[in-house]
Amino acid sequence: QVQLVESGGGLVQAGGSLRLSCAASGRTFSSFTMAWFRQGPGKQREFVAALRRSGFIYYADSVKGRFTISRDNAKNTVYLQMNSLKPEDTAVYYCAAGLRPETQVIVTMIGIYDYWGQGTQVTVSS
Repeated sequence: QVQLVESGGGLVQAGGSLRLSCAASGRTFSSFTMAWFRQGPGKQREFVAALRRSGFIYYADSVKGRFTISRDNAKNTVYLQMNSLKPEDTAVYYCAAGLRPETQVIVTMIGIYDYWGQGTQVTVSS
C-alpha cells in the first residue's frame, strides 16, 4: 500500500511559476509509472505529464514546453515544475502511480493508475 500526498499548489498570476510535489510513503516508487493529471471545475480529469521508470517522459500538448516532470527516488518524490502559467491551467492537480508492466501501459489513460493523491489546487489569475 502506498500513500501519495501532493503539495505546492496555490494562487499565482499568469506568467508565473509553481512547483508541485508528490511525496510517496509506504513503498519506493522507483518501479512505478508516475503521472500528473488535473481536473478543472465541471471538467473531466485530463492527463498532464507522465514519467516512466525508464525515464521516458510524456506531456500533454497543452503543457509541452512549459511543464517539466521529474522524480527524486532518494526522496520518494515526484515533481511538476510549471512555468509560464495560464488561467487555463487552473485546476486541481492529482498525482498518480501505476504498477502495470510498461508494455501494458498507455500513460494517458486514467485506468492504468493504481494510486491517487488527494489533489492540490492551482489557481492562475489573469
